[in-house]
Amino acid sequence: MLFAVLFNDFPGMAEVRAQNLAAHLAWLEEHQAVIPVGGSLRRELNETPKGGLWIADAQSKEELDALLRTDPFFTAGLRKDYEILHWSKANPARKASF
Repeated sequence: MLFAVLFNDFPGMAEVRAQNLAAHLAWLEEHQAVIPVGGSLRRELNETPKGGLWIADAQSKEELDALLRTDPFFTAGLRKDYEILHWSKANPARKASF
C-alpha cells in the first residue's frame, strides 16, 4: 500500500537535526525499498526545515509506524508529531523521476 507521511518537528531543534542528519540519511538509504521518496519541508529555502514528507510503500500503517520510530530523527526527539495517510497515485502508470 502507498502512504504519505507528514512530519512536524519541534521548533528550535536545528542543532538536533544537524547532529543526526548523516544517520537519518543513512537510515533512509537502508530503507529505500519502503521509503523511496523522502525530504524536508520548509517555508523558505534558507530556513531550517519544519518537518518532512515521505512517500512510502508498506504492507500496513502499523508496519510503517513501527519502522519510522527507528529513524534517528525520531529517536533523537526531533519529531513533534506525524501523520500517516493512505495515498493513491492519480496516474498509477506514470513513473516519477526526481
